[in-house]
Amino acid sequence: MQKIRVEQHTATGGLWFAFWLFTIGFLHLDFWRGVFALLLWPYYLGVALGGLLS
Repeated sequence: MQKIRVEQHTATGGLWFAFWLFTIGFLHLDFWRGVFALLLWPYYLGVALGGLLS
């Protein structure tokens, strides 16, 4: 009989969720940009913070 091993990566998901919420709040994104930020939050932060480096 095989043993089934279940792994949970709660810390990684929680960290991703925290960064997503930070992005929405920090950049004052509206609803639809917040939805797009679900996948693209590093892009939004890069655009916003890129102006500080140049």
